[in-house]
Amino acid sequence: MKIMVTGGNGFIGSNFIRFLLHPETNIQIINIDNCTYAGKGNNIGHMQLNALQNYKSIKADIQNMELMDYVVKTENPEMIFNFAAESHVDRSIESSDSFERTNFLGACTLFKVVMKYKIKKIIHISTDEVYGSISGGSFDESSALHPSNPYAVTKAAADLMAQTFFTSFHFPVIVTRSANNYGPYQFPEKLLPLFITNLIDNKKVPLMYTDENPGLNVRDWLHVDDNCRAIWFVANKGKVGEVYNIGGENEKTNIEITRKLLKVFNLGEDMIEKVPHRKAHDFRYSITNDKLKNLGFTYLHLDLEEEIKNLVHWYKNNQDWWRPLKS
Repeated sequence: MKIMVTGGNGFIGSNFIRFLLHPETNIQIINIDNCTYAGKGNNIGHMQLNALQNYKSIKADIQNMELMDYVVKTENPEMIFNFAAESHVDRSIESSDSFERTNFLGACTLFKVVMKYKIKKIIHISTDEVYGSISGGSFDESSALHPSNPYAVTKAAADLMAQTFFTSFHFPVIVTRSANNYGPYQFPEKLLPLFITNLIDNKKVPLMYTDENPGLNVRDWLHVDDNCRAIWFVANKGKVGEVYNIGGENEKTNIEITRKLLKVFNLGEDMIEKVPHRKAHDFRYSITNDKLKNLGFTYLHLDLEEEIKNLVHWYKNNQDWWRPLKS
């Protein structure tokens, strides 16, 4: 089987490629990546994938219709997995331009090429942030979308376009919406890798914290390996035209996560630097995953305390990967 992965140099995309590239799967992978700042972290080279015969990398921007048309026509993949996205909320608030181009216009370009060449299936990777914040209960796949920051808005727009294409043209798409991913090869601007690498260097961690809201925002933590397994699972077991939530089953406040990290490092809360909350800081993300589990999917990484210890160990032992990014 030949598949194409867009955004394969990024955090989730590179972990997905690593998950699939082993002898038992017999899969050829074409990695399409534009090598933006988040894809320059030597994720693929560090994993030693470039030398594999069943792996090929092409630098390309999914917004480029002519180039994507040529690549898809030439490579003729059976399935495409669209991980390509700008994903940092703070950056989207500062300037939404690149988010609009990649997350929405780029996705639309890819969708049109898929339809033109009648690709068997495309898995479009989205986020729980499209639902917005919820104070109690959880969103399911039928919940309305209420994104509240430019990143989430552009992802929601692409989701809706994918579903519209399915309704209008029988577009062979499956959409996954995952919870807050964590794991190795995550760019050190997100909470866990930023905090871990700071603490390795004995620097304080910048927690959004005020007297009114002392780090109480809630996120559902999903290990990237479980997300990659779930994405592959629904690609093979899921139904075209459907949306599948991939929850983490680990809802924690940001202060709880911070304290777990400080405990691993044997440090106290004096290492917390209190910073203001960002604009449009959603209080709580929460999604159900009953639809996914009813298909038969099971998780392997639900022990969050153990996984955080493992992640700290990984960042301590892979400083050659993250130090150039932080510098």
